[in-house]
Amino acid sequence: MSEETKLPDPSKVKEEILAKYPPKIARKRAKSMVINDPKLDQEIQSNVRTIPGVITQRGCTYAGCKGVVLGPTRDIVNLVHGPIGCSFYAWLTRRNQTDPGVDGDNFMNYCFSTDMQDENIVFGGEKKLKQAIQEAYDIFKPKAIGVFSTCPVGLIGDDVHAVSREMKEKLGDCNVFGFSCEGYKGVSQSAGHHIANNQLFRHVIGLDDTKPAGKYTVNLLGEYNIGGDGFEIDRIFKKCGIDIICTFSGNSTMDKFANSHMADLNLVMCHRSINYMAEMQETKFGIPWFKVNFIGAESTAKALRKVGEYFEDEALKAKIEEVIAEEMPSVLDRATMARAKTAGKVAMLFVGGSRAHHYQELFKELEMKTVSAGYEFGHRDDYEGRKVLPTIKVDADSRNIEEIKVEADETRFNPRATEEKLEALKEKGLEISDYRGMAPDMADQSLIVDDITHWETEKLIEFYKPDIFCAGIKEKYVVQKSGIPLKQLHSYDYGGPYAGFEGAKNFYADIEKMLSTTIWKKIKAPWLTKETDPCICAEYVA
Repeated sequence: MSEETKLPDPSKVKEEILAKYPPKIARKRAKSMVINDPKLDQEIQSNVRTIPGVITQRGCTYAGCKGVVLGPTRDIVNLVHGPIGCSFYAWLTRRNQTDPGVDGDNFMNYCFSTDMQDENIVFGGEKKLKQAIQEAYDIFKPKAIGVFSTCPVGLIGDDVHAVSREMKEKLGDCNVFGFSCEGYKGVSQSAGHHIANNQLFRHVIGLDDTKPAGKYTVNLLGEYNIGGDGFEIDRIFKKCGIDIICTFSGNSTMDKFANSHMADLNLVMCHRSINYMAEMQETKFGIPWFKVNFIGAESTAKALRKVGEYFEDEALKAKIEEVIAEEMPSVLDRATMARAKTAGKVAMLFVGGSRAHHYQELFKELEMKTVSAGYEFGHRDDYEGRKVLPTIKVDADSRNIEEIKVEADETRFNPRATEEKLEALKEKGLEISDYRGMAPDMADQSLIVDDITHWETEKLIEFYKPDIFCAGIKEKYVVQKSGIPLKQLHSYDYGGPYAGFEGAKNFYADIEKMLSTTIWKKIKAPWLTKETDPCICAEYVA
């Protein structure tokens, strides 16, 4: 990296941040803050419990299971077993879009809950759960009902799995199954992703052995169709002549899940939320997988070329190149327009899933610098790559999550590619069954922070003075009160899609508009002026 583009050394701000913490907490947080050096193998502490008392970005296990993985599936009734408070998250709050067609079921607009009361907490809620399942079936006649445990359910011992088995047998034509996804069960929503993957694999995957009609068939794993991202990816694949059997879980259905094991290839978008499914399908059915990124025009083109390389079909490769050639000119024109306002600007990303990694590609296309980034619920392999998996110690929190023992299905195991072909593809540069992680793609001296706290956020904003900050809805307004525009990358607010070629153009336009306005610089947070509050401490006065 040239001197002109070299990032400032963040050692001083890291030292200032840690100085405010008690010694024990400082030692712990220091391990979760790494000054990046792409030439070194650096270990970052992640997937550990958030320190009590700090303000964290994280969600709970239930949020990861119900909200992220099952929430975007339109024809399953997602029944939340617990008090009504948790059920708000079941009410389409993440802007997952879906297309049920003319006659298809779509239950995503509904909020289903057993609405447990005090008496159910004292005497048990299984009777009420059975009644709720029966009522949901009588009214909607769904293909499936998922039952999601919230914290009180785990504490009082209601057995959602036994109830689900009983009701499945009673109803006959409805697949009823439960999720032990109590909010406290893991250190973050990542545990919920794992639980959701396990139960989908156990109860749904493999129920339909119908052979797909398409010549090239893939599953897209870890794409949740927020703001219509999945629709744009579907458009591109259709244009290339590639059939997506199932997307996990954006715009998905139970039938697509059931038939997904018949695809030729799995493409993994969000590694953290769905790598479990890719590995289990590979082991049981012989479907290979590799990591892709459809965020960013260049990344989209690269991902399509990787698919063409895998199928080793010259006609498909030619079609992919034709599609890229058709799509890219308008993308490049829009990027050129935006760069007048974006070039040289500074961005920070603290987002869940793989977004803190993926969106750096879009900022590069805008000639912006990402100076600091991190995940809410990442594991070490999300930062450092899957090469570190053998060295990760299994702690007590990880043991809370059931590990399914998966073996090759004797009757249906069908390796889609020989070992020789896979090795040859690896030699060509395809990272089969692998992921390099975020750190190798980040600039020298950039700062990687896992599970960032509110205090750390304030200090990093003060140090880097970013032109834009990317995070979630919980952080949005605090950051904006600091005079920094925040791009909400969990549900996009009212923006999107941002995936694929059309999505890249949307992103360029939105970032250009955000960086063009001067209103943010005119904002001064009320706690930064002594006049607004004479009791304010001097150390917080601007």
